[in-house]
Amino acid sequence: MFDFDRWQEIFHSIRQHRLRALLTAFGVFWGIFMLAILMGAGSGLENAVFANFDIAKNAVFVWTQRTSVPYQGLQPGRYIQLKNSDIDALRQQVPEMEVISPMVQVPGSFAIEYGGESASFPVNGCFPEFLAVKPLLLEQGRFINDSDIRDKRKVAVIGLRVQEVLFKNGINPIGEYIEIKGVPFRVVGAFRSRLRGEQATQDLQSIYIPATAAQQAFNRIGEVDFFACTPKAGVPAAVVEGKVATLLKQRHTIAPEDERALGTANVEQEYKEVQNLFLGIRGFSWLVAIGTIIAGMVGVGNIMMIIVKERTREIGIRKSLGATPWSIISMILQEALVISGLAGYAGLAVGCAVVAGIDYAVTNFGLESEFFYNPEINLRTALAAIAVLTLSGLIAGFIPGMRAAAVNPVVALREE
Repeated sequence: MFDFDRWQEIFHSIRQHRLRALLTAFGVFWGIFMLAILMGAGSGLENAVFANFDIAKNAVFVWTQRTSVPYQGLQPGRYIQLKNSDIDALRQQVPEMEVISPMVQVPGSFAIEYGGESASFPVNGCFPEFLAVKPLLLEQGRFINDSDIRDKRKVAVIGLRVQEVLFKNGINPIGEYIEIKGVPFRVVGAFRSRLRGEQATQDLQSIYIPATAAQQAFNRIGEVDFFACTPKAGVPAAVVEGKVATLLKQRHTIAPEDERALGTANVEQEYKEVQNLFLGIRGFSWLVAIGTIIAGMVGVGNIMMIIVKERTREIGIRKSLGATPWSIISMILQEALVISGLAGYAGLAVGCAVVAGIDYAVTNFGLESEFFYNPEINLRTALAAIAVLTLSGLIAGFIPGMRAAAVNPVVALREE
């Protein structure tokens, strides 16, 4: 039930000691404000890092190097060449694998030509499954399809930077032919990157062609440079990584203990490590903020003890008139919650406003960075801050409230 008289008493007490209440509330305000700023800054760093995960978060990459261990009469130092035949073998003998995307790199340093324009760009041969490993944002046209692979079509999908350099004056690249090492390829698509900064620039300077066309046109018949794989749902990437490596070692006569012959990269493991890093950052932010909040609440508790001391006579009169211990405790608790609540909510509001202002400045004034992006305070953090604030306020008011409830009315009435 709403008790108007009690609320009047609380605000009368705060008005009587404005400076004391303000200084006490500032400690709580600063703790919640720091929590909002730290969590916003942490989210900005986290969003920037995860925005640069432009490949499947459970992807596995496998490539070959030189052997380091003699095996079955073969000397170390052999270079292992992956083959098209490995593709079917992996599909048949690694059932845990959902997608396999073989990649063929066009070797050498060369220029891509169109009309009178010429520039150097990396060229990679791939399969349609590549989009399941590294999603690209198609700006125009399409990506490599199964017909391109089957018919070894000389088609190309180019990044927007390639389009900008080769196709001047707004020429639409779709349907035009570019020359790669003197071989004409028809442009069927143009893409932009999901990344930002320097990594986006590297992406946009890439050209993708069908892997089968790359093998045929550039004397790489049957050769593959590396595999990109993803596991089926619920299967750890490490399982696919291990089985693929084991099978390739068997097929290419590599010693099982040779750790250098095959190179592997497990994106799922790296992703979890980054997640754990930001979990630690969030934990540290909470630790700092809660420490500051506790310091503020100690101040609130001390002020409430002083208030109880100042109002000892009033409390004695209340008890002599029949006030229950709980009514005395709730009176002190309510005042503590008002001071901490108003200060805490103000700190949260100001902190959220500052984070929103930073986000606005970053977005609208060209301040974006690949290391900081879209700082925000999510609803879960705000609710957790309110919960911490409320709990702290209850603790700050409960001990003084218990002391007030224990006041002896006879002794209290003797107080001057």
